Amino acid sequence: MKGEINMEIKNLVNEERRITNQKGIFSVLEYVRDLSVSPFNATAQYFMSKMNVRRRQIVAKLDNDSLTMQAGALQWMTGKIEVKTDVKGVGDFLGKMVKGAVTKESAVKPVYTGTGIVTLEPTYKYLILCDVGEWGERGVTIEDGMFLACEKNVDIGITSRKNISSAILGNEGLFNVNLKGKGIAVLESNVPEEELIEVELNNEELKIDGRQAVCWSTSLDFTVERTTKTLIGSAASNEGLLNVFRGTGKVLMSPVAPTDSLISSTNSVGSKAADPKSNAFNAVGSFIGGVIGN
Repeated sequence: MKGEINMEIKNLVNEERRITNQKGIFSVLEYVRDLSVSPFNATAQYFMSKMNVRRRQIVAKLDNDSLTMQAGALQWMTGKIEVKTDVKGVGDFLGKMVKGAVTKESAVKPVYTGTGIVTLEPTYKYLILCDVGEWGERGVTIEDGMFLACEKNVDIGITSRKNISSAILGNEGLFNVNLKGKGIAVLESNVPEEELIEVELNNEELKIDGRQAVCWSTSLDFTVERTTKTLIGSAASNEGLLNVFRGTGKVLMSPVAPTDSLISSTNSVGSKAADPKSNAFNAVGSFIGGVIGN
């Protein structure tokens, strides 16, 4: 018998906060207008909302279900929910430490199981609800730092490059996070889902000048190659190396190159979603100080 949620939660959704997307147990809560402002940042917050730079957060409704999320992502939860780690022993812990080191993800991810509501910390990044099953049997490979949470039927692993050249020449890591199974995963993106370009390959190839690919079918072969067969030819064409995807599957591309933060990616300003010690918070302080100084 499935559990029941008896508590009443009011004012979670209103004229200023709305649900913009829902898949599986996850809903994306978006702040249409940010009313928690001061005289010093009200102008910036106003124009940010007009340009779709808004706070967003994940609200998950569990009904005898479970989810896995990045460590430290929880904001609040209510109901009969137990929190455990996804570690199954010393060997598994060591393996997860290695995975975390090579993929820049948290090594140990907490698992929330039971019946209730789990709400994640807000972010100014864009939240994508990805149906992992649509990416085929081998799943989807994602760029470092994109994973936020997933349903219980999604397996989190790592996949290595086909050759070392794709890591060294492309200035990429040798490993990426791989998600596979049947379920929904939450991904954090520096750009909205509406701007991501999807390319479906049918035993074909896609060549990209730069790191615009943010997600791709794990079944695809990924290599880094010169634009021409010779170094002289590459120099003459004023192009260097290309990221090449071959096979059958799909690739999601961003219109801007991915970076470690939303600030450096899009020059947006945010403070409420940032830790006071983070680069994002310092950037906001500098911005406000410049406005006041002028």
